[in-house]
Amino acid sequence: MKSIIVTCLIAACSFNAFAQKNLLSYEDIKYLLHNNLNKADTFLSAKGYKQQTVKSAAKNRKYTMAFPGGLNNEVNLRSDGKKIFVSIETNTQEQYNLVKNSIASFKVSSAAGPDTEAYDIKDLGNIYIVVGDNNIDPLKKDYDIQIVPNKNIAAIN
Repeated sequence: MKSIIVTCLIAACSFNAFAQKNLLSYEDIKYLLHNNLNKADTFLSAKGYKQQTVKSAAKNRKYTMAFPGGLNNEVNLRSDGKKIFVSIETNTQEQYNLVKNSIASFKVSSAAGPDTEAYDIKDLGNIYIVVGDNNIDPLKKDYDIQIVPNKNIAAIN
């Protein structure tokens, strides 16, 4: 009986780790901010994201990932000189939790509004998370995660 319980626990942990490999963690965001768009393209393609066409492909990149159950992640990267700005639009609760749990200790007490969370991370930048209602499914939320790098963060060519 104990071996069945242990086997189920191992299977659940390995499934959870497998499910999160496509989500972007705090370390992944740091990597995207410190590297150029070509390295970001390779990195996000390896995670399983599909690149979408955008008008100004030289300075903007858009990647999408669809999950079962109508869940999705959309990652927008914008190059402004030597800085990379990252925006993650998702309706995946796990993506929100993964980012929020890793930066929870950096929360700024004065947020921009009731549905906005602001974080100031030394040697990285500011992260703003906006939580909104989903227009299609009232049981789901939409999360908009904006990452603005500090002035001393530059993408490596």
